[in-house]
Amino acid sequence: MVDRIQPGPGQESVWDYPRPPRLEDCTRSIEVIFNGVQIVNSQRAKRVLETSHPPVYYIPPEDIQMRYFTQTTRSSFCEWKGLAGYYSLQVGDRKVEHVAWFYPHPTPDFEPIRNYLAMYAAPMERCTVGGEIAKPQPGNFYGGWINSWSVGPFKAGPGNYRLPE
Repeated sequence: MVDRIQPGPGQESVWDYPRPPRLEDCTRSIEVIFNGVQIVNSQRAKRVLETSHPPVYYIPPEDIQMRYFTQTTRSSFCEWKGLAGYYSLQVGDRKVEHVAWFYPHPTPDFEPIRNYLAMYAAPMERCTVGGEIAKPQPGNFYGGWINSWSVGPFKAGPGNYRLPE
């Protein structure tokens, strides 16, 4: 059994998030900076909340500088959301492969995030939610963003839970 961190005032425990996951509107602004360029500025993101995971933020493509993104041939499958496609990101001389993913034909419960992009925070210069810098979810598989209002421990890989540094 995982030792759940008790949330304080204004916090939420990822262990109170549901399974299957829930999709909801994000009430905070989202900003992403990569190689000195603001590639995301959104007030219309959605977040997916799933047991043991920090929120994953999905951003409408209209709020993203899509000219820096190139779709790849990589795909993956989520039992809840369906088949995902991926994008690589290049700004100037800096490039990151498969840094963002999207669902072109999501399951009915996740239809509102059709073609919205989610991004790994680790390769970015800065990701903020409501003006607060987000930390990437530990490990290199899951794409949640950790802020002061979400407490864990957070899932970091198959069967691996650890606290962020």
